[in-house]
Amino acid sequence: MTQMNTRVLLARRPAERMVADDFAVDTQPLGSLEEGQFLIKNSYLSMDAGFRQWMNEGSGDNYLSSMPLGEPVQSIIMGTIIESRHAGYPVGSTVMGRTAWEEYSIDDGTDFMAILEPEAGIEPYEYLASLGPSGMTAYFGLMNIGQPKSGDLFLINAAAGGIGSLAGQMAKAEGCTTVGIAGGPAKCAWLRDTLGYDHVIDYKSGESLDDQLTAIAPEGVDIVFDNVGGAMLGTMLGHLAENSRIVLCGAVSQYDRVNGHEAVANMWELITKRARAEGFMFSDHVDRYPEAIAYISAMLKAGTLVSPINMSEGIESAGQAFVDMLDGKSSGKCLVKL
Repeated sequence: MTQMNTRVLLARRPAERMVADDFAVDTQPLGSLEEGQFLIKNSYLSMDAGFRQWMNEGSGDNYLSSMPLGEPVQSIIMGTIIESRHAGYPVGSTVMGRTAWEEYSIDDGTDFMAILEPEAGIEPYEYLASLGPSGMTAYFGLMNIGQPKSGDLFLINAAAGGIGSLAGQMAKAEGCTTVGIAGGPAKCAWLRDTLGYDHVIDYKSGESLDDQLTAIAPEGVDIVFDNVGGAMLGTMLGHLAENSRIVLCGAVSQYDRVNGHEAVANMWELITKRARAEGFMFSDHVDRYPEAIAYISAMLKAGTLVSPINMSEGIESAGQAFVDMLDGKSSGKCLVKL
């Protein structure tokens, strides 16, 4: 009997605001494995805002190509190998890799694919959350570029998102005073009361972000962790301390712009404040995953890291879950359970 595979396709190029109708669900027969390939039964799909960038026409860069229309949406997945013709990926292995929004994936391991060894007592989905792309991004961005020191003032936007909700807690564990930016009183209260941010800024409050930053950080900020880009990043750059470090992680405010990203203000501040800004991808550091996993696992086991999860059910829910995440309707890491 032929195995069928339900997939979520990129049906059309999104306009300035993505909607669920930009995606389509279809079911196709699975192909047979060739030598050097293996079959993954996917358990979870990771919803990552950065993939929105590569849904635009001509958005290919030196990291990923523009997603083709009519093909499954690229995604980080977690699953179990159920058939294999690859000696390095045996049947029964749990893997995390970049495939697509689909129930089954055929892969050859030449792109981004890692075999996991889940620990007892840790929920498997954490390997797509605190121990997966979000946690790795938070860890390597903070440690490599932010270089936190006790007493540093740490500022992050999209603080209630999958990365922000973890990076702020890690910064606090390193002795930083943490400032989180989010939209709306409910999210800001959650940042303060559940995640333990020292200060919160509601950018939707009606008070300017510039004034709120001046009140909280009159001497400037030592670490800026930017997930938003655009005008908000420009405002944050106007509040740097000397020798500050700017972690360029994402630009969620810009992904819907089909004609390129907007300019960022206050770039001169990088010079006068002797600041350093650097971009990165978590997959640059595959060889250091064990280091990050050990650090984050220790916090999870000690109960010092809250790992908030927003879980949707079923492959068909992926498109709406992705749109809701981009619209800021969810907090923490967004996953789809298959």
